[in-house]
Amino acid sequence: MFKTLKLLANPKNKDIRGRIWFTLFGLLIFAVGITIPVPGTQNAVSDLGLWDLYNTIAGGALKRFSIFALGVMPYISASIVTSLLQMDIIPYFTELKEQGAAGRQKINQINRYLGIFLAFVQGFGLAFAFVKDGTAIDYLRVSIMLTAGTALLLWLGDQMTEKGIGNGLSLIIMAGIISTVPGMFIDTFKALIVNGTSSLFVGIVGFIIFVLAYIGLVVGIIYIQESERRVPIQYSNQTSSAYGKKQNYIPFKLNTANVMPVIFASVVFTIPTFIAGILDSENKFAVFVTKYINYTTPTGFALYMVLIFLFSFLYTFLQINPKELAKNLARNGGYIPGIRPGRETESYIKTILGRITLIGSIFIAVIAGLPIVFSSFIDLGLPTSVSIGGTGLLIIVGVALETYKQLESSLINRNYRGVR
Repeated sequence: MFKTLKLLANPKNKDIRGRIWFTLFGLLIFAVGITIPVPGTQNAVSDLGLWDLYNTIAGGALKRFSIFALGVMPYISASIVTSLLQMDIIPYFTELKEQGAAGRQKINQINRYLGIFLAFVQGFGLAFAFVKDGTAIDYLRVSIMLTAGTALLLWLGDQMTEKGIGNGLSLIIMAGIISTVPGMFIDTFKALIVNGTSSLFVGIVGFIIFVLAYIGLVVGIIYIQESERRVPIQYSNQTSSAYGKKQNYIPFKLNTANVMPVIFASVVFTIPTFIAGILDSENKFAVFVTKYINYTTPTGFALYMVLIFLFSFLYTFLQINPKELAKNLARNGGYIPGIRPGRETESYIKTILGRITLIGSIFIAVIAGLPIVFSSFIDLGLPTSVSIGGTGLLIIVGVALETYKQLESSLINRNYRGVR
């Protein structure tokens, strides 16, 4: 960490510091945008229900019903759809996947257009759900404004990726979540110490325990995110006794899917909630969704956990195809010591992925379920703005680690070239 800061202060790295300032300026634009409400609408929404994830990722913009209320979630939803279509569902998307960089660029372009379309549809749905007694023109106007907000964020994210440090869209999501963290600690301080019903000493101890628990969760997430299973591999043109040879291995991350299973599960839950929000509150389907398809109820929470488990395995095996990996190893003359090439290698990789994904999915489910358990099933006397764990914490840690690694790599590589 200190070495990275020292390298960053080097006058030769002025352009990297410029990239950092550009990134911060982009995040400032986002921070200002989430405070600007959609003209002609109410400034706040009292009850979000299952839209809480959207609100968290958008930095509270949905609750304020600002121009960035949808955030970049429509683009994430579009990415999920195209990822699923690449699983030999539509040949066109499968072919794009196999085309390498050119195919990825085309898929990214499709994600942009599909994301804008979904933003318009979701914006229309939000207009119906949160703008009462509006006309068709009012709903159309609101949906266009929300779509424009999402389009601006996608453009801003691309500019930050190209001219700044890190992935622009990921940093926008992280910034939105971080913006709610100070308020959460302030609300906790007020609830436990300032307005607490217990003694001052008990309130201070409770607040310290809350802070330590939060820090412990961050450390635990970092540990799991950085954990990996290294499978050694050998190449036929190398001898195992070669002096000083570098050990080759395939790294399988314990949490390959990262936060995507939680987002997948939340998107699935949002669909019936979206439909129920349009219908009358006394409609049978709306009543059913409220009672059962809601993760604040026991049945909804259990279904939410099951979906996270299923999507963890689905996304992991979508990212890492054991059959293709085994073929690539055999094609390059590589093999796993003690394991025959071909089907035996494929089966071995499947077994390893299954075991580590089970551990990773349990971890993701626990982190995602903690705030729901404490807010819905355990009364701690804290305001609803306070949560322990959650999807937001996973996103913050993951994006922060990736951005720091990119910055460190850029500085070290440049310093190495300078030494030479």
